[in-house]
Order: sequence, then structure tokens, then C-alpha cells
Amino acid sequence: MRRWAAPRHWRARVAGIAMIFACAIVATQASAQKNQGPPNALQGFSQNRDEPVKIRAASLEFRDKDKMATFTGDVYVLQGDTEMHCKVLVVFYEEETGARAVKTAEPGPSGDRQIRRIEAKGNVVVVQKDQNATGDSATFNMRENTVTLVGNVVVTRGADVLRGQRLTVDLTSGVSKMDGGRVDGIFQAGPRAPPDPRNSAEKNNTAEKNSTAEKNNAAEKSNTAEKR
Repeated sequence: MRRWAAPRHWRARVAGIAMIFACAIVATQASAQKNQGPPNALQGFSQNRDEPVKIRAASLEFRDKDKMATFTGDVYVLQGDTEMHCKVLVVFYEEETGARAVKTAEPGPSGDRQIRRIEAKGNVVVVQKDQNATGDSATFNMRENTVTLVGNVVVTRGADVLRGQRLTVDLTSGVSKMDGGRVDGIFQAGPRAPPDPRNSAEKNNTAEKNSTAEKNNAAEKSNTAEKR
């Protein structure tokens, strides 16, 4: 085991993968857009994919033997207007050797690395504007192309709320499901359409006409009574 400050190119690689993990669940939003289904803050990383990714943690540890890198302590990932918080972010990778291997003069693991899996642990929170997604842990499986958010999952957008124990997204088929227990959702009705000013004008004109007619009728009755 070795502990050291990660070289810049490796930090960028891991940060980019963290972004991939965070944006993966966008499939749930894409499949639900037609019905304005479950809100999803995680789409923010996909929307901001051209923005630079910043990642910050109290410490970073590489374990060459186990092929893993661990960010620990108030882990913070930022891309554009979307951010992710968790206690621990673990990246599992595998070395590629041969012609594709890339040597580096900087200290640390050498060779080209293929990410296999990413795990975010401890109060996972993703925020984008008025959208939030939270859970106890999240896993992005690169081989199976799936994303799973587990434990007290809460997804919100504005006043809309969806709660469950496990959210699983198959990125290949685009199918997402919430299971592992009871699923509760609160979805607010859409805003009422503003009144048509033309209708108001018509009502005012009608009221004025009725008022004028009533006054004329009253005047005619008064004249008739005086003549009698």
C-alpha cells in the first residue's frame, strides 16, 4: 500500500469517472419525461458534461495491490451547476499492459487504467438547482452498465418527492425501477393557466351593458309612474 498525492493527470481521470457515475442515472429522467415522472437531480452532470470536473477530499489513497483509489473525508464533486457530496468515494480499476500501457514519470501507479466500478458511500447527496437525490450509498458498475442508489433513497424536484429503498438503472435498456420496499411519491399538480384577459374584458363589457339596461329600465318605470 502506498499513500501519496495523486498526479494531476490521474486526478483528472478519477474526477471524470466520478462525473460519469453521477450522470448515469439520467436514464431515469429520460424515460420519465413524457409523463413528467420521478424528478432527478443527477441529470445535471450530463447536462454539464462539457464543464470541467472538480473533486476535493481530505485525503486520497491508492492501493496498487487491490487496484483501488479511495477519496476520504467530505468528498465534494462539482461540475457546472451540479454538485455531489459523500463521505467516501472508491474507484476500482484494472491495469492494462502491453502496447496500450502508458508510462508516466510521475510517482504512483503506472500503465493505462480501466475503471471497473465506482462506489460512493455515506450520505450521498447530488444537488442541481431545485433538484436533489440522496441515499446511503451508490454504485456505478461499468461492466454491467448499471447504476444503483441504495438506502433511504429520496429524489426531489421542487415540491415533488419520491422515496424508496433502492433505485436501479440499466443504462443499456434504459429501464429504471425503485424497489426494496414500499415506494412513496408526492407529485404536485401543474400550475393553473393564467386567466385570459379577453374573457375579463368580455365580462366587464357584459356587466356594463347589463348595468346600463337596468338603469334604462328603472328610468322608464319612473317616467311611467309619474305620468300616471
